[in-house]
Order: sequence, then C-alpha cells, then structure tokens
Amino acid sequence: MAAALTRAEKARRTRQRMLDAAARLFTEKGWTATTVEDIARTAEVGVQTVYFTFGTKRKLLKELLDTTVAGDLDPVATLERPWARDVLDAPDAAGQIALQAAGARRILERSAPVLDVVRAATADPEIAELWRTNTEQRYAVQLRFAQALASKGALRHGHDAQSAADVALAVLGPESYSLLVTHRGWSPARWEEWAADSLTRQLLP
Repeated sequence: MAAALTRAEKARRTRQRMLDAAARLFTEKGWTATTVEDIARTAEVGVQTVYFTFGTKRKLLKELLDTTVAGDLDPVATLERPWARDVLDAPDAAGQIALQAAGARRILERSAPVLDVVRAATADPEIAELWRTNTEQRYAVQLRFAQALASKGALRHGHDAQSAADVALAVLGPESYSLLVTHRGWSPARWEEWAADSLTRQLLP
C-alpha cells in the first residue's frame, strides 16, 4: 500500500498542477485571454487556491517563467546549477561553447513557449518589466561565460567579455530559437549545432 502523501507534498503537487495548467492556457490562448478562473478550472482547484498560492496572475506568470527556465521548483541560481558549472569548468574554448549551446537548447526546449507569452504581453508594464529582468538575467549568465572564455585566452581580437556576451545573448536567445525552431521548423538539435557554430565563428580566433 502506497504511503500517504505529506501535506507539503500535496501542496507541491497542487502548485505544479496550477503551473502546468497556466503554461498550457497561456501558450494556447495568450496572456490576456487566460483568466485565473480558467487556470483554476483546468487545474481542478478553487479560484481562491490560485490567489492564495500565487497572489496575482502576473506573479503566477513570473513563477512559471522561473520554473520553466530552471526545470524545477528548486531555488538554485543558474550559475550554481551543474550544467553551468560544467560550462565554466570546460578546459577549452570550443568545448565550452558546445556546452553553452547544449545548455541553452535544453532550457529553451521547455521555456521558449512561455518566453514567447511574456514577450507578446509587454504592452502590460509589469510584464514588460518581467521581460527586461529576464533579459538582464540571461545577459549576466552570458557575461560570466564570456569572462570564462576570456580567461582561457580564447576571444577573437576586437572582442572583450562584454561584447562576447552581447553576441551570445543574441545567438542563444529565445528570439532566434522561436524563429528557427517554432516558425521555420528546425529541429532543436539543428538549432544547437547552428548556435555553437555561430558562436565559434564570431568569438574564437
């Protein structure tokens, strides 16, 4: 006989069910057309449960974005995650760039639809701020990676860590992924190969 779920585990599962419902509805119907009532009905919870758990629809979207980028509910910063440590610890520049592209692909495979929802809803000032914050966070990660490339003596003449991070932000961003994978039909594997090749050509001697 299966052990009874703890209260904390029940709450975690309910929270995840609401996040899953929101992800589906936001990507299918869009930010504006999706209501808290829709999310509650799809998740099979009361409307007040959604408000009690997240506070507002905007805060729910923020948590959804954070968890889809991270891949879990754990409050661990990107640069402290094992895949990012592997990028920073790569012994050579080409290997580092390959790991960067692979990491970006794994994140974007799960988060690109939610990032598209956020980007499409930036007429809302609070959502616009969420998008700016996400962009700044992505840049901070790419800057740390670029600094690691620079420390390996691997940047092409004319690039410093800041400009290398700019290039990586553009190449590995959700805009390029959505354009090529979602709209042009590339496979995620093809995008990863293109991204790694583009960064190598742009950044390495």
